[in-house]
Amino acid sequence: MASNSQQTVQALPIDIHYNKLLDWLINRRHCDQQWQKTAAQIREKINTAIQDMPPVTEITQLLQGSYINYFHCQQIVELMKDTDFGKKNMIGQYSSQKMKDWMEIIKMYETDGVYLAETAQMLARNVNYEIPAMKKQISKCQQLQKECDRKEADYASKCTDLKKKYDSKCKELGIQGKKIKSELAALVEDLPKTFDKICDSTSGLTLATDFYKDFVKFLTNEDLGENNLPMLKHIIKNGNTTTYEWRTGTKPEKIDCTKLFIDTTDEQDLLTDSADIDWGAGDGNIADIDFVDDINLDLSEITLETGGNEEGTENQDAIDFSVVESDKDSNGIDYSDLVIVEHAEDGVAKGEDAISLLDNPKTRAMFLDDLLEVEAFLVQRLEEMKEEGNFLSSSQFQSAPSSLQVTRETVEGMLINVKDIYSQLTTVKMHHLMLIRNSPRYVDRLRDDLKQILTLADKMTFHEKEMVVKRDEAIQEQTEIQPKLDLIIKKTREVQKQMEIEISKKYKDRNVNIMGEINTV
Repeated sequence: MASNSQQTVQALPIDIHYNKLLDWLINRRHCDQQWQKTAAQIREKINTAIQDMPPVTEITQLLQGSYINYFHCQQIVELMKDTDFGKKNMIGQYSSQKMKDWMEIIKMYETDGVYLAETAQMLARNVNYEIPAMKKQISKCQQLQKECDRKEADYASKCTDLKKKYDSKCKELGIQGKKIKSELAALVEDLPKTFDKICDSTSGLTLATDFYKDFVKFLTNEDLGENNLPMLKHIIKNGNTTTYEWRTGTKPEKIDCTKLFIDTTDEQDLLTDSADIDWGAGDGNIADIDFVDDINLDLSEITLETGGNEEGTENQDAIDFSVVESDKDSNGIDYSDLVIVEHAEDGVAKGEDAISLLDNPKTRAMFLDDLLEVEAFLVQRLEEMKEEGNFLSSSQFQSAPSSLQVTRETVEGMLINVKDIYSQLTTVKMHHLMLIRNSPRYVDRLRDDLKQILTLADKMTFHEKEMVVKRDEAIQEQTEIQPKLDLIIKKTREVQKQMEIEISKKYKDRNVNIMGEINTV
């Protein structure tokens, strides 16, 4: 009966949680409670003994990259037996002092079970601290790689959007964007030719102005005379004359006008010349990356100034360049560099008098007002023609002159011509060119604003490349840590098995299982 009971107990495994292994060993007197003092002495002896070891590959591997414990010491002794250090004298003792030192270290480990206590502590430290710390660092590296990938894509997207924004703005201005001031200066120089083409196209508006005049005269029996669309009729008849000719009715004998000068000396090509800008790169430590704030670049705020609602144009892409209010008119146009009209001797056009009608902001505004007046009339007339199917409307225009007996398609053609000329003078490109004509300083502001878009695009490119570097650093760090983690996990499991064997020997070879997270690392 007693034999059966002993067999039953022998068959039961001994399960010990790794976190309680040291206490379990001390409570069962397998090791002394003050084992740390002896362990410190053993550590000093090991540090001395590892000096001048025999050049054996296996011993060298044991001594590198790991904490030397009792089981390592046993392996070292077994390996040294096959070298000159393993020779014995006549009485069966080792002749080598090096071998004696290692044998003494093993004996000190076995005294009071110091090796059991030290190994139990090492198991707990590896499972609770070393392995989790390495896993956490690898997880951090992986997270950094994902963040860098996301940031890289964001920066690339922002860079693309900024470059598209730059191209769009340059397209609005009618330039390539390489040398902004030079290209704008060339466009400003071509303005007189542009104005001449517009004036040539106004000849097609004669039908619309006559239609307007005859219609009003038919309904009111009043002749509008010269006060009706004066600027439009003058340009249709005489072209883009000087303000002097408009004011006096005679051509000037001499035009004294200061030529616009825009300094384009030493202007760099913005699309090919890359400035060496230091955007404040970090010191290469991936831990310094701050991924808290997402990129929040609002491209809608990066816009060009179009000033006030000059000449009926819409105020698109407005940005304040802080122009002194005293230099602007009510429409936001800067006249600080425009020479005020000088009424000098007859026949000589100076200052504002020397400027053409479409070049002069005031007379150009009058021309646009006339166009809007004709446009409004034609739009209204088209609406009325929809309702002229009734008898009252038909009878009312039976006695109208032949110039009013026009079809709806004819009126629509008149309206298209008016809108076409109006749109040519109110484009974003024309608006900026006129602001440059009125104030040469404006071209510097326009260039700086466009350059700001490119500068931000370059900054996005820099940060995109920086994310690539940071990601590579994170990959490199993970590559260095992963083998160390694999090694410490392997060593920990080996020591676990060795401890289970050592404890099993003390309990007549009963099965011993060291339990807990140690089996899942």
